[in-house]
Amino acid sequence: MSEKTNESRIFEQTPEASSRTVRAQDAQARPDATGKACRPSGSGGQPDARASRWGSRNADRTLLFRPHRANSAWLNLGQRVFPMVLSSDLPVDLEAAILDLKRERNALVLAHYYQEDPIQDLADVVGDSLALARAAQTADCDLIVFCGVHFMAETAAILNPGRPVVVPDLEAGCSLADGCPAGAFGEFVGQHPGAQVLTYINASAEVKAMSDLICTSSNAVKMVESMGGAPLIFAPDRHLARWVSKQTGRDDLIVWPGACVVHEQFSARELARLKVRNPEADVLAHPECDQGVLDQADFVASTTGIIQRAVEFPERPSIVATEEGVFHSIRQQAPGKVLIPAPGADESCSCSQCPYMRLNTLEKLYLSLRDLGPEVSVDPVIAERARVPIERMLALS
Repeated sequence: MSEKTNESRIFEQTPEASSRTVRAQDAQARPDATGKACRPSGSGGQPDARASRWGSRNADRTLLFRPHRANSAWLNLGQRVFPMVLSSDLPVDLEAAILDLKRERNALVLAHYYQEDPIQDLADVVGDSLALARAAQTADCDLIVFCGVHFMAETAAILNPGRPVVVPDLEAGCSLADGCPAGAFGEFVGQHPGAQVLTYINASAEVKAMSDLICTSSNAVKMVESMGGAPLIFAPDRHLARWVSKQTGRDDLIVWPGACVVHEQFSARELARLKVRNPEADVLAHPECDQGVLDQADFVASTTGIIQRAVEFPERPSIVATEEGVFHSIRQQAPGKVLIPAPGADESCSCSQCPYMRLNTLEKLYLSLRDLGPEVSVDPVIAERARVPIERMLALS
């Protein structure tokens, strides 16, 4: 981490990369929608882990050009490179088939706001991490299908022992969770004896099991305040920690130095230029963004808070510094609303799309319902320990 502020005491530690992260970094640079290689600013030319949605379903549905996983096979078509997902027996009407399987399986489909529009439209519940955790806690079904990322499905499995939880793509992970491996985090916690542990929900089950309390971006301030003035470890997002520190006046948080691969890519410099071109627009930003972006925001809030604010002022354009999947919900509630994605440093990149969230597709949702997998399971001992801080958060919320 390059900066130390008086808002938080940052204890430097380089987390060991997980296998999922390593695979994404080792893959060749992939083209975005413009056909240009997508690389992060200041990376020294290293491949970017972000992905774009390439191509579309073809007529006979025998070859699907969709992102599948970081180490999947790649098909070279001229100057474009596409990951291959082979399937020869998909129904012609995927949406109808998914609805039929939902009824047949008595399944509850949960989808995060960051999912692509067709998945949100087919889901039983669409929400942010807190809303989906609540929905999972009260689920009355035989099967949960979680369209989000891996840690979210783990949370649903922890709250539903004995009930199967499946996902469209097991490789849909999270840079925050991957960047905070349990072994390294356990050592980090051990360096601060007596400190309580508040963990952002974007973490693995093993890390949650080491925690006293879980939070989301919707309730992080409230959760910090509930823990009094005792020494407090906050993990794994340093940007959210900095924002919470300012909101609560806690300048002594012990922060794990993680970051979201999407929110960290928004560029403060390019945002300033965009504001000049759109002086009438509000800037709505997620607290996972860098401080330079938050300093220019008119409103900082969780995913749900951003949606509510955008809908509250339908006539006013909004520059949105979070994953653009939220646009679907905003436009459903405020048709005609002008929404502008916050820019990244490199205009060739789709910086407002999470590469992990976008691994999930309608095809994979259908297959997960049909095949009842891949299933997400959590070791019972880990699940029992992780359930305590999660349920404590839900009770406090």
